[in-house]
Amino acid sequence: MEVDPVSDGTELYVRNLEDVKSIIKHAKLDDRNLTQITQAVYYPDGKINASDLKLLELDNHLLQQIKQGQTIQFKGGLNDKVVLCTESKTYEVKEAEISNSLMLVPNFKFAQATSTSPLKSPKGGNSSIDRSLNDSNEEESAVDRSLERVQVVKIFHEYLECREIKPRSKKIGELLTMTRYSGPENEYCIDRKLLFTYEQLLDTVQCSRKEYADLLRQYRAIEVNGYMRILEYDYEYRILNVMLGLITENSWKLDGIDREVTIQSLEGIAPKEIVEGIFDNYTTPTENSSKFQYNEEMVARVVAQNILQPGLKFRIEEFLTTWQDALPEGMSIDESHLRGLGVVDRESNMPCVRSLAEEDLPVNLHDRLRILFKTKPKWTLDQLQPYLEYFTTPGCPVTTILAKHARSITTNGQRFYVSKHGG
Repeated sequence: MEVDPVSDGTELYVRNLEDVKSIIKHAKLDDRNLTQITQAVYYPDGKINASDLKLLELDNHLLQQIKQGQTIQFKGGLNDKVVLCTESKTYEVKEAEISNSLMLVPNFKFAQATSTSPLKSPKGGNSSIDRSLNDSNEEESAVDRSLERVQVVKIFHEYLECREIKPRSKKIGELLTMTRYSGPENEYCIDRKLLFTYEQLLDTVQCSRKEYADLLRQYRAIEVNGYMRILEYDYEYRILNVMLGLITENSWKLDGIDREVTIQSLEGIAPKEIVEGIFDNYTTPTENSSKFQYNEEMVARVVAQNILQPGLKFRIEEFLTTWQDALPEGMSIDESHLRGLGVVDRESNMPCVRSLAEEDLPVNLHDRLRILFKTKPKWTLDQLQPYLEYFTTPGCPVTTILAKHARSITTNGQRFYVSKHGG
């Protein structure tokens, strides 16, 4: 008998080849049908500290990222639910139980690796169960068997389950809103401790690097003196309005905007990096790479936001006319440009347009739905879409959310969604 001493002075039994042969015989197995290497599996002992090991479930994207040597990282503050981020995707991470125990065994060999020659097939037609416990020693010695010891590092009863989600974008807005930029003359009011560089903000928000870059564009963030900032709305609109006025002043075509002339024309009105940032946020290069054109939807949205003051209602035709007149000549409005900014209510007794900014709504689904249906009793799917996209996942679209939390009705052949518990 072999023993293995452990740290507390006790001795653990260690299997030997005689044990293996005895077990094979008592199990009525044909030794010739087994591969030559036997592995004895030992449970973890006090020498191994595996408390920091976790079992993580991977989808194909996560697996490929690891195989390619890409970085994946967990993100979350003290009061945040942890997420896992790759370069382009974000995953919610939850702990889930395993119905069976899973053992982590380094260097464990499977099938082919336990044979010193191609896998054997039974010799003769006799099944192993027909072999007698009293088979000859000569037959047993036909197999040159070896014994290897493998150690279980940890036994898992739960694992980390990953589910792809949309980036948790609200935090980036909350952090940037605390230090809105409204001109160099007001910088003395800003708490410098609340400012974030590009990398500091990326490390703080719960999203991937690609999603982070998209969110910065969505919030129209600008790097000012090395820190990421969003502009005070009135300040941004005032500068943009001057920039748009240059189109008429210089008789530019909408796809012939000159970047250098625009920046030079606003010298003394706003810092150069602010003008450059606004220009780059609102324009795209044309086929003639030296010229640019304004993003019509972005311009239309910021103009609509200026008109739609919270708490005010506008007659639909009056609003549409005012909105169109405020745009540079050649640009056109479209009701879809109000997506997430305001709602057009044609079903009420007094049809109107009103402000309803998605970014100002609660991040709790039930609270948001309560406000939405209080604002407007009946909604089409297209109208609700921008206000509920925040809660969607690849496996849970807006229609699934509405099926669970709202009722659908059909009026004059058109489907509307109403409060599940309302009239």
